[in-house]
Amino acid sequence: MHRAIDPPVKKLRVAIINDYQDVVRTLDCFAKLEGHDVAIWTDIVEDIDVLANRLVDADVLVLMRERTRIDENLLSRLPNLKLISQNGHIPHIDLAACDRHGVVVSSALTSRPSYSTVEFTWGLILAAMRNIPFESASLRQGHWQTTIGLGLRGRVLGIYGFGRLGSMVARIGMAFGMDVLVWGREGSLARARAEGLEIASDKDALFRLSDVLSLHLRLNAETTGLVTSGDLARMKPTALLVNTSRAELIEPGALVAALKNGRPGKAAIDVFEREPLTNPDDALLRLPNALCTPHLGYVERDNYEFAYGNAFDQIVAFAAGTPINVHNAHGQKQDH
Repeated sequence: MHRAIDPPVKKLRVAIINDYQDVVRTLDCFAKLEGHDVAIWTDIVEDIDVLANRLVDADVLVLMRERTRIDENLLSRLPNLKLISQNGHIPHIDLAACDRHGVVVSSALTSRPSYSTVEFTWGLILAAMRNIPFESASLRQGHWQTTIGLGLRGRVLGIYGFGRLGSMVARIGMAFGMDVLVWGREGSLARARAEGLEIASDKDALFRLSDVLSLHLRLNAETTGLVTSGDLARMKPTALLVNTSRAELIEPGALVAALKNGRPGKAAIDVFEREPLTNPDDALLRLPNALCTPHLGYVERDNYEFAYGNAFDQIVAFAAGTPINVHNAHGQKQDH
């Protein structure tokens, strides 16, 4: 059933969830919520009963990316909710259910280039190729130089997907003196040719020739499971596979099996099929040749200022009776 569309209000009860680092209050953009009642939750909650009890009084729910699924089961237990506000794409929000419950969904789709993800990709590459995390931990245990790494100059950097991020990763690879090899859809190949980069003869060649292979593909029906066990088996035993895009690009179970078989020799992974991943016994986390990080690519202060800043602007607009960046029918009716 539809809730009545409320007139403009001056003060809202705002709930911000999944602020894992307890950083939101330290952001400059947080000042935009001055005058509203704000509750912030920093822990990871998967129990819907706990989540519903926390949010039952909230007028506004602020999300970070796709960390929490918003569906009929949750919305039906939030009688006061009027607005969901975030930045970016919203595949985790059931818009039809929001319409049924009279909840406006606002999310700015404008984005800044994810420079932080590009930088982090190179952090993983350098750390994995030179065994930096292992050697740092080993030094603290009283050991001196226990492994030998591989440099980057003169080696082949494979880029699978030459879009905005893939192209930036490629240019940095060139600065390191690497030979860049590109594969992807025709749009990727055309952009790479325009920059004078080498195109792989086919997908097999990309995996076979790369010393470092970085995935930069959007996840959709076409790309889900696109990287197969056969692809990974073609990689060199000295090669590194890097994934800061989406875990589902790789066939389920294929990466763990490939790393156990030694092709590729290493992986640097920032994304997982189930997030947040808090199980230390996860098969990938237990492999010594896998450098794993908890989806840190976008977790950077400037990115947070941008994302939360957009979310808070949407709250201010809603409170003034003029919602912006609306994605569902109920909110569009209110806007008009």
